[in-house]
Amino acid sequence: MSFTLPPINDAPDSPWGPPASLPSPSSIPYAPYSKADKLGRVADWNATSTTSTSAAHPSGGGKREVYGSGTGSFAYFHVEDEASFSVVDNTGRGGAVRRGGPSRGRGMHGGRGGGAHHTGRGGAQGYGGRGGGQQRGGGRRGWRDWDKNSRAREASVVISPSWNMLEEIEFHRLSKLRLQVDEPDDLATYGRLYAYDKTYDRISTKSERPLQLVDRLKYNPTTSDDPVIASLAQSNVATVYTTDAILSVLMTAPRSAYPWDIVITRTPNALYLDKRDGGPFDSITVNENAADPPAPGEGINGLTSLSLEATYVNQNFGFQSVMESAPALEMEHPNPFYGGEEEGEPLASCAYRYRVYDLGVTEDEDVRVCVRTEVDAFIPQTKGLVTIRALNEFDPRAPGAGGAPDWRTKLDSQRGAVVATEMKNNSCKLAKWTVQAMLAGAEALKIGYVSRANPRDNTRHVVLSTASMRPAEFAGQLNVSVSNGWGIVRSVIDVCMKMKEGKYVLVKDPNKPVIRLYSVPMSTFTGEEEGEDDPAATGTAEEE
Repeated sequence: MSFTLPPINDAPDSPWGPPASLPSPSSIPYAPYSKADKLGRVADWNATSTTSTSAAHPSGGGKREVYGSGTGSFAYFHVEDEASFSVVDNTGRGGAVRRGGPSRGRGMHGGRGGGAHHTGRGGAQGYGGRGGGQQRGGGRRGWRDWDKNSRAREASVVISPSWNMLEEIEFHRLSKLRLQVDEPDDLATYGRLYAYDKTYDRISTKSERPLQLVDRLKYNPTTSDDPVIASLAQSNVATVYTTDAILSVLMTAPRSAYPWDIVITRTPNALYLDKRDGGPFDSITVNENAADPPAPGEGINGLTSLSLEATYVNQNFGFQSVMESAPALEMEHPNPFYGGEEEGEPLASCAYRYRVYDLGVTEDEDVRVCVRTEVDAFIPQTKGLVTIRALNEFDPRAPGAGGAPDWRTKLDSQRGAVVATEMKNNSCKLAKWTVQAMLAGAEALKIGYVSRANPRDNTRHVVLSTASMRPAEFAGQLNVSVSNGWGIVRSVIDVCMKMKEGKYVLVKDPNKPVIRLYSVPMSTFTGEEEGEDDPAATGTAEEE
């Protein structure tokens, strides 16, 4: 046996490199390869013709013939006809792979290491690693999530082309502001309070009490319509005039997800923060901060219906949980908005406290804020003031419930889980209630847990429990920083006081964590005639 070297074709002019033309190779086997193959050797002398020509697919999906598998390099046969073509049917593949394959997951459709063609961490044909499914890099999506990303909220007010945007402030900038404010000065008190009924503190799911419809009058006018603020403004007791509802929205602005707007009027000596009639301040949100909030719709679990239901529940629970037969606590002055018996209905238990906060950083600065605050009842033993609110449960299985547990089964045994869920889904609402109670100087904040008597009926409700907490301690649990809230208020005041006299609107973007300040004509929001002519005055509040 002898080995003969093949002829070497050198370049005629230089021994370096091949010649310009070479004869066509003959009887030399050739194996196609892929550019992704790792070449470890030029030739594999250990390969035999009996070695399998198929290799495991890198994704774990079984055996298939690939280029450059590294075994039997010269045993590859390329057939140019369609004899190797076959129809792929993987209908029954999932069960086989789950039975003996790499499955170690928790479930068959989306667990850690699902089957060959399912989403999961370690799934056989996933593109995106942990969240890989049939789509590249996609996360695990349920049937309810098909339109979650496509939902776009509408603004609380229509932005007219004639409006001029002056400022745009991102929420992350507001979260860094801090301002320490001293205790306020009380100017005057108005109204009458009834004693809080302590039997509501002993209600449980086993002794639920039906929510009653109580017809009472409770006024909540805007700042410019308040006659007391008008008289105080003539005496120049402050620089800024507003209400606790408006101020609490500003102080908790970084938590808000739904749109809102505040009308600001700049006068030569003062600044007025107002709300619009029929705007977002007249209704209460439901699950605003939930990962999947209620969607707009016409049903009883739609966004608008839930907001009206929450407002109804909140008002009637406050009216019902006071003892009108017991002696009332009269304030210094009567209710300034009550017109007398010709109103037709009795007044609700409500007191207005007008307080002035000093926001000046130095002694030379004169930045005082006059706030009209509200309290709903008093404690008979201590005469301490109480603010009463209510959380409502609609249907724990309905879309938009935010994963809330069933109150009837968990409220007594696992109250902490219920409270934690509400603090997550209604973070902004609870923060506003807490700030309002602190602004009013309330001693306690009573929050009732009110649920539907039947999940499919939004007209009948029952009171399942009532929680009592101190506003300052509850603010700590919610991680509400009052100093940050005052910093936001002071920054907005500084921006507005630099503007010339006129009317402005501070608008929360419906889909971004941004607030914008617009300059608007003085005739905006002034009446029905201007509202018909000016499209900007016909704002909607669907998202609230």
